[in-house]
Formats: sequence, structure tokens, C-alpha cells
Amino acid sequence: MAPINFETSIIEITSDNITEHPQAICFINPKHELYYKKVDWLKEQFQNGLKIKLLYLTGEKRPIGFIEYVPGEYCWRSVDAKGYMFIHCLWTNGKKHQHQGLGTLLIKEAEKDAKEMLGVSVLTSDKSFMASKEIFIKNGYTIVSESGKEQLMAKQFREGLSPSINKWYEKLEKYQDFSIVYSKQCPWVARFIKEVKPILEEKRLKPEIIELKTAAQAQKAPSLYGVFNLIYNGKLLADRYISTTRFLNILHKEM
Repeated sequence: MAPINFETSIIEITSDNITEHPQAICFINPKHELYYKKVDWLKEQFQNGLKIKLLYLTGEKRPIGFIEYVPGEYCWRSVDAKGYMFIHCLWTNGKKHQHQGLGTLLIKEAEKDAKEMLGVSVLTSDKSFMASKEIFIKNGYTIVSESGKEQLMAKQFREGLSPSINKWYEKLEKYQDFSIVYSKQCPWVARFIKEVKPILEEKRLKPEIIELKTAAQAQKAPSLYGVFNLIYNGKLLADRYISTTRFLNILHKEM
């Protein structure tokens, strides 16, 4: 990893300054109605200790990094991470500054805020829309449990129970029809729910659409990622944001 040879600043997003940093809503256009639904969701979650921090390079208006984390009791993944700070999302942007420690700067922010806790935990993945495990391994995290292509990782600061994966697969049995289970934790997932409705009407499909409205509900979701679940006859067809084109392909293959 090359040393950081440029100036950076990290801004914590709050209810007071969120309108000044629209990229905190995962690059959803501020004019889009779902932008404000995510803003409302965040304002509620800030009360539970959720934090979003943006990494800026000095002189640039758009952030080059993003991290979202929350005390494990309020995490929106199908895990038990009580006593840990739990990272929901981490990304850095721009090939020009890759491998220069930007992601590490953001991870250190979560660790700093978790200094009185058991440690920090994160769900990583070999698939899309989630950080890969490599950057966390470099920062001293270890894999405590795995499920398919997902890894639950932790860095412990003191002795205590390790975080664990909940038995999400057991929840699938209750969904024997066509179901979409989602939450607004990811604004792209909320956007999909709106975008897919014309397709459902055209195909005359009436799935059961269930919104997970609390972290406790998300921790009992029928997928490890938790906040998006496309299910048919007890089978998980997709577990993260998909395009409408991908959705049509799934319909053609599975139904």
C-alpha cells in the first residue's frame, strides 16, 4: 500500500448537514423522491447511533470514500453482533487513488468510535455491492463465520463473544409464494421496488411485498444481506439490488 501523499478530510453526516452532502444517499439524485425517503430513514437511525462519514480530498467537491456503521444491536444484516460496531457499507472511488490507504482511513473511523466496545464487525462478500474481505484482512480482521460467498469478519478489542450469522436460510420456508422482502437501508433497493411495479402490473403478478421496518426484523430476514430478498417457492432468487432487466431474466428462468 502506497503512503497517502495528499490531504484528506472526513465529514460526519448529521441531520443538520445531510443536505450539504447529497452523496451520502449513495448517489441517488437529490431530485428523486426516494432520496428524501432515505434521508428520513437516516434521521431515524441516527438516533440509534448510526454514522455515515464521507472522505474528501482537499479541493474536491465530491467525496472519494464512504462508510456507514452502527452499533451491532441495530445492524440491518442477518447477524448477531451485539457489543460490536457493525459496518454496513464501505467504498472508495477513483482508480487514481487506489491502494493508498483511503479505505483504511474510513475503517479507522469505525474503530475509533468502537473503542469502548468489544470490537468492529463487518459482512464482506465475493459478490457485488459489498466490500471484499481483503481490505479488512489487511487491517487485522479475521473471518469468524462464512455462508456461501459471504464472510462475517471481526476485529476484537477485548474478550467476549464473537459475532455470529443468524440462521437466515431457515426463514425461507415460510415464503412459499412469490415474495419481495426489502428495507430502505439501501436506497437502491427502495428504488427497485418502485421501478418494478409497472412490470408486475404488465405481467399480472402480485407478489407479497414486505418492508422490513426495524433492525430487529432485518436481523431475521431470509438472506444474510438482509435488506433485499426476492423469493419464489422458498427459493432465494436474488439477495441484493438488481436491475429491472435482471428481474425480467429471473422471471423468465424461474417462473
